[in-house]
Amino acid sequence: MEVEHKFSHKHILGLEQLSPADIDFLLRSAASFKEISTRQIKKVPALRGRTVINLFFEPSTRTRLSFEVAAKRMSADTFNISASTSSLKKGETLIDTALNLAAMKPDIIIIRHSHSGSPGLLAKHTKASIINAGDGTHEHPSQGLLDMMTVLEKKGHIEGLKIAIIGDIAHSRVAHSNIIGFTKMGASVSVSGPATLLPRGIDHLGATVCSSVDEAVEGADVVMALRIQTERQKDPFIPSLREYAAFFGINKRVISLAKPDAIIMHPGPMNRGVELDPELADGPHSVILDQVTNGVAMRMALLYAIMGGGEG
Repeated sequence: MEVEHKFSHKHILGLEQLSPADIDFLLRSAASFKEISTRQIKKVPALRGRTVINLFFEPSTRTRLSFEVAAKRMSADTFNISASTSSLKKGETLIDTALNLAAMKPDIIIIRHSHSGSPGLLAKHTKASIINAGDGTHEHPSQGLLDMMTVLEKKGHIEGLKIAIIGDIAHSRVAHSNIIGFTKMGASVSVSGPATLLPRGIDHLGATVCSSVDEAVEGADVVMALRIQTERQKDPFIPSLREYAAFFGINKRVISLAKPDAIIMHPGPMNRGVELDPELADGPHSVILDQVTNGVAMRMALLYAIMGGGEG
């Protein structure tokens, strides 16, 4: 008889903290929650009476809306706070903001912040559960999980697959979470991009650093393109976006080196014609919109798990 896994984490700060059994539990939970989105009435009472605060200090469309939809579909009371409307604009510290939010007794605070480690700081100063929705260049755990969910759906397994991640690895928290998550689940991850955007030590996370895009993509089951994150770069790391597209963009020639049934992914937002050819983005091998759909289901699973739903 199979014993149900007990998910015992109060916070989701990164995939580094999760075991393969934790990740497997979340993947299975998200698959069951996905069915709710196909119903005529897309709501269950799983988190009725719970309060969820979205605290976003960076621009976001998919992630913020996805968490909001996930919470509302589980009947939680949901509130959104953005940097432009928060007291941080008036000089209040992040800790003071956290303490004031904690005084309102929320159950979950979902935070996105430009500084790595901000979710961990909040976790030390509030009794609420904290979910990291992206912190600096550190991690984006829910994106990594929904990416694994999408691959599992399309391929039937993760172990033994080759995942190629191309682009701005240095500034991408998505890349970091995906490298950690996929390698924990038995896949191999190859990365490539401009030398200025390949950080030292990335191989310590489990990735194989390739000198060319062709080498990274050759024989890949999954090809993920990342955008150049100019908003996190103080100095230009590439001569121009046109040159980047010519040497590192995923086009038909590059994708022909992958396996014939390879899938194409992108965490968004996408710069069409720069990191990914528009025909490929809209083509039959693209699962970009599946990633968005799965984002809601995975975030439902995360909210449910940290509120005690993972106890068998």
